[in-house]
This record gives sequence, C-alpha cells and structure tokens, in this order.
Amino acid sequence: QVELTESGGGSVQAGGSLTLSCVVSGLTQYSLGKNSMAWFRQTPGKEREGVAHISKNGATFYADFVDGRFSISRDDAKFTSYLLMTSLKHEDTAVYYCATVFKGSRPLARDEYGIWGQGTQVTVSV
Repeated sequence: QVELTESGGGSVQAGGSLTLSCVVSGLTQYSLGKNSMAWFRQTPGKEREGVAHISKNGATFYADFVDGRFSISRDDAKFTSYLLMTSLKHEDTAVYYCATVFKGSRPLARDEYGIWGQGTQVTVSV
C-alpha cells in the first residue's frame, strides 16, 4: 500500500519561510523514480489547487501565484519530495498536500493524481 506523509507545516510570519517534506512508503525506489510528484493546497470552501509539480526527470512546473517564491525538489534515495516556500504571504495559508502517481498530462490538475497524503497545515500571519 502506497502512503504519503507530509510534515514541516506550522505557523510563520509573513515574509518567512518553511520547507515541507513528503515521505513516500510502499514503493520501491525504482517505481518512485518513474512517477511525478506534486504539491497542492486547499483552504476551507475552496477547491484544492496545484502548487508545484516535479516530473520523474526533474522538470518542474509551478502555479502562477508561486511567482518564484517556492521550489519543489525530490530525493528518490530518501523517498522524499520537498517544497521550499519563501516570502510567504497570508494568502498562502492552507493545508498543503503532496501527491503522486501522475496519470495524465496536466501537471497541476487535481484529478491527474492517484495517491494523496493527509496534508500539513501552513499558517502565515500578517
């Protein structure tokens, strides 16, 4: 059974930084290396939206609102994906989820992913 476990969320002041981690279990390193990984976020009453995607080859895609502030990376030897978030804004407050098993061609589309973590809360205060 494939599981994703996020960590690293917390409370930070606007302008601060956080690094989120997503550990994958239940896949071999070989299988993980064949899958893209992504980060999404969701606030109450809103749809879950794509934040960043990293392909099996390391190509990255970001939502427009990231505007150069976030960086996604992966270390397959550690079965981990990271999301470095800098210059955080109050509107970045959300539950952040990681996802894998990318099924299609739209890197930031929620329905293109088959496996999800439980999420980690990020709160940015003004």
